[in-house]
Amino acid sequence: MKSTEDFVRSMRSLIPHEAEAFFSALEEDAPVSIRLNPTKFRRNPLCFSPEMVAQTVPWSQWGYYLSERPSFTFDPLFHAGYYYVQEASSMFLEYVVRQLVHEPAMCLDLCAAPGGKSAILLSSLPEGSLVVSNEIVRQRACVLSENLIKLGQSNAAVCNNAPADFAAFPRFFDLVLVDAPCSGEGMFRKSENAVAEWSLKNVEMCASRQRNILTDVWDALKPGGLLIYSTCTYNVYENEENVRWIADELGAECVSFPVDESWGISPALLSGVEAYRFFPHKVKGEGLFVAVLRKSASTKRGTINNSFRQKNKNRGISFLNDIAEYVSLLQNPDDFCFVENRGRITALPRTHVEILLTLAQKLRVMSLGIDIGNKKGCDFIPTHALAMSTQLNPDAFCRQEVSYEQAIAYLRGETIALDRLPLGFVLIAYKNEPLGFVKNLGNRTNNLYPREWRIRSSHLPEKREEPFGMVIEDSTKNPIP
Repeated sequence: MKSTEDFVRSMRSLIPHEAEAFFSALEEDAPVSIRLNPTKFRRNPLCFSPEMVAQTVPWSQWGYYLSERPSFTFDPLFHAGYYYVQEASSMFLEYVVRQLVHEPAMCLDLCAAPGGKSAILLSSLPEGSLVVSNEIVRQRACVLSENLIKLGQSNAAVCNNAPADFAAFPRFFDLVLVDAPCSGEGMFRKSENAVAEWSLKNVEMCASRQRNILTDVWDALKPGGLLIYSTCTYNVYENEENVRWIADELGAECVSFPVDESWGISPALLSGVEAYRFFPHKVKGEGLFVAVLRKSASTKRGTINNSFRQKNKNRGISFLNDIAEYVSLLQNPDDFCFVENRGRITALPRTHVEILLTLAQKLRVMSLGIDIGNKKGCDFIPTHALAMSTQLNPDAFCRQEVSYEQAIAYLRGETIALDRLPLGFVLIAYKNEPLGFVKNLGNRTNNLYPREWRIRSSHLPEKREEPFGMVIEDSTKNPIP
């Protein structure tokens, strides 16, 4: 294939003394890694199966390499949001954020699907931060919303907007992450489609599109704010040359920070650019390029119109005054404001309530805060998002622990046989981690697991492989920091 020949020539030109080692690494199997959900792990510490964990990801506090790839689809804890299956190089974002962001920040993850980097931001930014996760493609935005709901964090909103739509928030965000759509060279080892779709023309098209995206969102970053620009590709056109363009045309300076030499991370390949490169022959991970730039000029933040209570009386969203029915559902209800929209009840972090409602006014918001439930007449139906939330009051519902086989049946949407359940809504849990709700009607039990999230496969794997084994009783035995 000519495209393959072009790629080989481009890499030999890019890293001439390392090309053979690079191509040999591409012939190897990609490493398997996961990143724990810190909030759920701290609440419910579980131990890895001893034979499953190979080593830690050095630049991530919560990242782990696995010795083999288990059937994640058939691990209930995966569906419970206890961990996220994530490529190890991508976890470098955790280290970047911890190095550079030390105060609560308003953060925009512009090209966020499927959600791995938003997950990192939510657990790495200082307490009091807000993450707005956006995806322009509707179908991918639905996947993004699903993944963030499973994480259970309340300080997040998911949007389905074009980059230019964020002009409604001028000079507002402290941090903007653009993990730009790219030619995908760093995914060649994992995706045959990435290889088939690559061409020099596609590289040029991607570089141009990246500049358009950056131009559209630039005004939303406050002066003095940070842009994290990343791709999963190797060429300089989409990487260093775009960083130079940002600095020269948009007005920014590169920001650097120290990294451990033993990690094998490479510097930028063009002079005058500070960046961090991941090559598969030097790190245990896929291809990644990361650069951080600080926007020039004053540090004054812009403002958005937050007078939501006065201007949106006719939008169907209203603040609830009588919240007695809902406060018992959350562990810290005083930290939230409760709003209603056409019977849908949402708990919004009090610190960010006006901003979140303004997002709902100006953007296509798919989820925000904690979706508590729906009012239908006199009935209240809790949502799956409430079951996933780390704010869920553990005493709000009767909890039923289920076996592995019952958990898989539940995640398939099947009716599971459970004895002596009280009438009403019951929280189903596996290894003490909530999976979702059922409703016991006496003569039958309705499975309320979201239909579009259900396991489609009708069989169980021959070998049961789960990353996690038993519940830790003695925390001193826990191998996880």
